[in-house]
Amino acid sequence: MVSKSEYLSRLVFQRRSNGAKDTLPKIQIDNFPGGSEIFELVVKFCYGCKVDLTASNIAPVHCAAHFLEMSDDLEQGNLISKTEAFLSFVLFSAWKDIFRIMKSCESVSLWAMKLQILQRCSDAIAWKACIDPKLFTLSEHDAISLNFLANDAENLKHKGIADNWWFEDVSCLRIDHFVEVIKSIKRKGVRSELVGSCVAYWTAKWISGPDNLPKHLTHHQLRVTTESLVRILPEEENSVSANFLLHLLKLGIMMRISSELLNGVEKRIALKLENCRVSDLLVKNYGNDDTVYDVGTVSRVVEAYASSMFKNPTPKLLVVGKLVDGYLAQVSRDGKLSVEQFRSLAEALPSDARYCHDNLYTAIDTYLKAHPRLAEEERTSVCTAMDYHKISQEGLKHATRNDRLPVNITTRLILLEQVKMARSMTSVESDYQRTRTQTIIRVNRCVENEWMTSRNEIKMMRKEVENMKMQLNELQICKMQIQRRAKGFLI
Repeated sequence: MVSKSEYLSRLVFQRRSNGAKDTLPKIQIDNFPGGSEIFELVVKFCYGCKVDLTASNIAPVHCAAHFLEMSDDLEQGNLISKTEAFLSFVLFSAWKDIFRIMKSCESVSLWAMKLQILQRCSDAIAWKACIDPKLFTLSEHDAISLNFLANDAENLKHKGIADNWWFEDVSCLRIDHFVEVIKSIKRKGVRSELVGSCVAYWTAKWISGPDNLPKHLTHHQLRVTTESLVRILPEEENSVSANFLLHLLKLGIMMRISSELLNGVEKRIALKLENCRVSDLLVKNYGNDDTVYDVGTVSRVVEAYASSMFKNPTPKLLVVGKLVDGYLAQVSRDGKLSVEQFRSLAEALPSDARYCHDNLYTAIDTYLKAHPRLAEEERTSVCTAMDYHKISQEGLKHATRNDRLPVNITTRLILLEQVKMARSMTSVESDYQRTRTQTIIRVNRCVENEWMTSRNEIKMMRKEVENMKMQLNELQICKMQIQRRAKGFLI
């Protein structure tokens, strides 16, 4: 063994030079790559026995050969050159064997990084993932290099495998190896949306939620994993979905990753809000005491969007307002959604984000229906974001008959409808100026004194509005008859 290992030779002769008298010195080797099993293979090689090199042991044997310094300088065809030749052969042969090599690197990770075994495996995976010409644009040099993979390419094309055929195998890698593969794939020019989909696939498999976290990892390791996922995301705008980014943001908050990375994810989602659907924002919670969907994370993103709008206003603000109202209507059915959570999201956007408040009113009505035991003060708090002057005539008609709304809001809505009716009466040249004046005075007193009306009084006010509608209808009919008669006289 000494004749084939510079490392062992050095240890033995140092021991002899120090005056050791024992004929069979015992040498303690710490941190040997691969442990006793790999050391036994090295011993067999040194004594001329047959050694079976496989994809599952080539990485640790290669590392052991370098550790023991078994180069061709000592003997031609020594272990380093043997393992190097076998390693190169495997990397350009079977696809599955590359992953077996990477799996075996887990026990010798530092040596595998130092000897660039992981890098070479990652590059080999990247080449094979890029075989389909639709995935990237080949340079002349790349096209020449791909000749080594011609057989695999033909097999894949004959099988008609989709662009993401490699996702499942890559997703089996642990995070540090997965990161190396993604970096190599990026360097090969794979489309950013495909890279993003692969990252999302890996995440869904390993850490899709609190109930699906690797049990063997500590909180620190999970935090490092999450930060690694954020860092390897493609920078292109449409490379990952808003829904996946929300999942990643939720995970980042839970794992307490760096604020810089969290802010970066928030900004990316905020930039995508204008093109999102309600379903994109539905990120589930998993605790028994939590709401069904994670409203807090969505509120955080909407607030980040609103903050950016103050600096760079956009005409699509109304689109985001409609999106938020649609999301509110969806999550408001949840009995565990608190008043504060609902109100926080409803008020996250500026007032000019909603041209009409009908959608917000629908969300509020849905929330009140799902939470019938709210106190009057709480129901009033839910309605804070709603501007009843921006409710359509149809919405106002529904709201004035809605007993779920707090009494003071119902009162204001009915009085508002009275004002509108009074204005309509005066517009048809009627003599109902007195009614209009009385109504406006009543509204002013209501606003100034924050007057709370009983349910019986509200019913009377509703009846008064109905009477005014009937009178207005009669006036309009009368006006039309007078106009027709006037035309008859002119003829």
